[in-house]
Parts: sequence; structure tokens; C-alpha cells
Amino acid sequence: MQHSEQARSVSNEATNRGTLADGSAKSGGSKGEKVRAVLRARLGEDVYSSWFGTLEFESFDGRVVRVSVPVKFLQNWIQTHYADDLLRSCEVEFEGVERVDVTLRQPGMTANGRAPAATAGSAARAKGAASEPAASETRRVMVHAGPTVLMGRTSVNGFEGSPLDPRYTFDSFVVGPANRMAHAAATQVAETVLADERGYNPLYLHASVGLGKTHLQHAIAWEVRRRTPKANVLYLTAERFRYQFVEAVKSQDALAFKDKFRAIDILLVDDLEFMRGEKTEQEFEHIINSLLDGGRQVVVASARPPAQLDGLNDRMRSRLQRGLVTEISAMDAGLRLKVLEKRAQEKRASDPSFEVPAEVLSLLAERLTESGRELEGAINRLYLTWQLMRAPVTMDIAETIIRDLVQGLEPRRIKIEDILRIVSRHYAVSKQDILSQRRHRSVVRPRQVGMYLAKHLTSRSLPEIGRRFGDRDHTTVLHAIRKIDKEVGENPRLKDEIEELKRQLSR
Repeated sequence: MQHSEQARSVSNEATNRGTLADGSAKSGGSKGEKVRAVLRARLGEDVYSSWFGTLEFESFDGRVVRVSVPVKFLQNWIQTHYADDLLRSCEVEFEGVERVDVTLRQPGMTANGRAPAATAGSAARAKGAASEPAASETRRVMVHAGPTVLMGRTSVNGFEGSPLDPRYTFDSFVVGPANRMAHAAATQVAETVLADERGYNPLYLHASVGLGKTHLQHAIAWEVRRRTPKANVLYLTAERFRYQFVEAVKSQDALAFKDKFRAIDILLVDDLEFMRGEKTEQEFEHIINSLLDGGRQVVVASARPPAQLDGLNDRMRSRLQRGLVTEISAMDAGLRLKVLEKRAQEKRASDPSFEVPAEVLSLLAERLTESGRELEGAINRLYLTWQLMRAPVTMDIAETIIRDLVQGLEPRRIKIEDILRIVSRHYAVSKQDILSQRRHRSVVRPRQVGMYLAKHLTSRSLPEIGRRFGDRDHTTVLHAIRKIDKEVGENPRLKDEIEELKRQLSR
């Protein structure tokens, strides 16, 4: 009897080991998939997709389950916030498990990945309460198309930065799957500017227009000034850097220009894609290298990742990629609705009688897909209309606003249906084949190209693209985008194909 029990025990352990050793769990096999399902049910799809989407099961030795993630950022976050949830979920499938080790799957910290390391303070910060900058911090007034907004500027050694908008704080930033990693990374950086263990350096944020990268940079600057008043903070756009440098060269004051950056504790540079001019780029590279070598924090934002910035040399691209590179993706309908609700709530703070019905917000979230600025503009229009008419906000009013906001954009807006039609015609495969589960190369390549084009030519989020391409998971879409991105840089023929498809879609 005892031998029988031992045999069963050995058999169970061998089964557990074999499940991972043959790659089935690591690639999403039975045990790994069951644990994923338990995690989804335990944490919810939103949390699961944000923090566990890139996790893989590596091995089980009878006591310890080893899992891996691609970046240290994500490793630290899971260990800090979800270690117990992960262990409890593994206990369902891995008999005798005592511990779960989260390891790094690859060196480096550049990722489109998920999550940052966080202190207890950052977890609290993510939930809430960044104070608005004090009145003494604001130094000038700017007039917007709307209410007057006090603006602040950062300044170091007489170098005056670009304006900071006090509305752009962590409190007013709406978090969802598309931006959760960027938000958590920005929060960590703001909390650790003068700490011995800093956030990721440099932090590189990239996103299309209106998705929140500038908001996060302003939020970092305000939060650093609030938490660490003695820190020297400078926020500026690439355009302002270029202008100041050109003026310094004209006045033969280039050395003084460099000296102004020496006292900086954190430099935030926005719109890096507009850094133009060989000498300007050389000076920028020198300053960034000097700050990073001195242990100072650098945060950069751009519409494109470092690898796609043609104006930068390979050395600068490599330096920017050594920290954490994270993309803010297009918002899905759920996040767009949360943004609209937040902006409407902010209007109600100044006038409690302003109400926007839920069905109106849902309509706006469904129809306005371009950016957060478009959503904010819709709420501003609703508020202005309500102030003038003093009548309830209706669906008819919302429809009028939507027509006004998208007028002139529709002819240029590419739809996924257009991409499916053009790609299927170009590769001589049917749309049904692209949407099917077929894995033949003649179908896989057009499908991946279609997903790549959908990511770059539409405002749809990865989950939305996945649904439109045969109800596929967002990780499948991400894999396709990365694969085509890599091959475009290596295969001139594929690059020409992509350009031709873009031309056809733009007609």
C-alpha cells in the first residue's frame, strides 16, 4: 500500500514536471491555461490582461512553480501586489506547490509589456490623491477656448521650461488597460526622483495624439514639485529646446546653455519627434547622456518609439531604449466611457445641476474614437450648450455634437473593413480565410499584415482589432504587430508591400 502511494506521488510529480517540460503549459497548455482561467476569475479580465497577459509557466519541481515575464518592471509589480493571488491560483492545478517564483524571461527592461515595480506609496498613489499645485507654484495665466486656466512653468538656472497645465495631474488621469503600465511607471518615477532606488531611467512614453502622454509628463512634474519641493524639475517640448539652443548659438552662449542643465534632477522632454537639426540633436544627445551618467531622471515622450525616430542616431536610440519603453495604446470603448464620465464629473464640480444621461455618454464613447481630446471637446460642447439653453442634455444634442466633431474626418478615417478588403484582394485570399483559424502561411501573413495596418492606421485598441480579426486575443494581435514591425526593417520587399497597401487605403 505504501509503495502504491509512493508510486502515485512520483507519478503525480512526474506529470506536473512533464506538463511544463514538454512546453504545453508554457505555451498555454492544460495546466497553465487552467491557472490562467482561475486568475481571470479571481482578479477580473481588466487586471488579468494588464498584469498577466505576458506571463508564461516555465517549470514545476513538486514544490515551486516557476513563471516568467519579459521585464523586471512587471516582475516586481506581480511580486508586490499579486503574489498571494498567483500562489492560490496555482494551488488549484499544481498539487503540493509551496511557492511561485516570478523570473525574468529575457534581459533588459524595454517592453510594450505591463507593469512597474511599486512601493506601497505608489499603490496608494494609483488610487488616488495628488493635490492640485499650490497657487504659489503658478506664475502666469493662459486663456483657452473655455474657462481661464492658470498655467505653471518649471525653471532651472534661468532656463524657463514649457507651460504646465494644472489640470493634468495623476488625479485627473483615467486609468485603463491601454495606459495602465505607463501610468504606474510615471507614478513610480514621480515618487523616486531623489530616492536611492529610482524608477526606470530613462522612461520613454510613446502614443498617438491625444492618448495621455503629455498628461502623464505634466502629472510627473506636478507630483515631484508637490512631494519633493527641493528637486529641480524641468519640463519642455523638443521645439522649445531647439528654439533655446538656436538662440544660444546665435548669441554665442552655447556653453552657458549646457551649464543650465547641470543642476536638473528630472528632465521631461515632450514631442521628441520634432527635434530637428544636426547640431540640435548632438546637443540634446550630450545633455541626455550627461544627465543619465550622473544618475538624473529623464522622461521622454513621442508619437513614435525610439526605433522609428529617423532624426536620432543609433547611439541615442540605444540609450533611450535602455530604460523602460512603453506604449499608450488606443482606448477601447470602456476606457472612453470612463474618460467621458470623469470629464462630466469635473464639470459638475463647478455646477452640480449639470447632468449628462448615461445613454448620451455611451453614444459618445461608441462614436468618438480618435482621442481623449476629442472626448473632452465633446463634454465641453455639451456643457456650453447646456449653459446657453438651460435645457436637459439629450441624444439629439449629442448627435449634433458628434457630427460637428467628426465633420471632415470621415473621408480620411480608415476602417478595419477597408483593411480586410484591400489586404484580401492584394494577397488573393478571401476575407473568410483571414478571419478563420487556418494557420497556413498563405493566410497567416495577410492576417498579420492586416493587424499591423489596423494598429497603425486606425484608432482601434488591440482587443478591438483582435475581435475584428476572427475574435482573436489581444496578445495574438501584439505578436503579429511586433513580427511585421521587425520584418519591415529587414525585408525591403515587405516594406514596399506595406507602403503600397497604405497608398491603396488612403485613396
